Amino acid sequence: MAPPVAVLTGEAPKPLPQLSQAVKYNGMVYCSGSLGIDPKTSKFVDGSVKDRTRQALKNLSAVLEAAGSSLQNVIKVNVFLTDMTNFAAMNEVYDEFFVWQPKPCRTCVAVHQLPFNSDVEIECTAFETVRARL
Repeated sequence: MAPPVAVLTGEAPKPLPQLSQAVKYNGMVYCSGSLGIDPKTSKFVDGSVKDRTRQALKNLSAVLEAAGSSLQNVIKVNVFLTDMTNFAAMNEVYDEFFVWQPKPCRTCVAVHQLPFNSDVEIECTAFETVRARL
């Protein structure tokens, strides 16, 4: 069995030295938590939790693409919110990205605090895209 492989793309925020953006292993892609940070500025996007949710999902999409996968291959999502009053707003944006069936399995929990005082963090697990043999 091949060893795990780290995924790194400049299309998503640079990871902290303690983690990888994602790790590919045995046909799966395990993505670290993503915040609503613009990879071009390394700053949170302005606006509401909806704007940061949208950016976090764009970041995850870029990481998955770099790993040879996509949001369509996501099978599990974990969402962390610092305030459950943002649940409906987060869901509204989430539904913009996950429009097919079946929807990924998902957990959403309220947490006391997130890195850099974010109000939302999203992580996911996906399978790699199967490529046809030539």
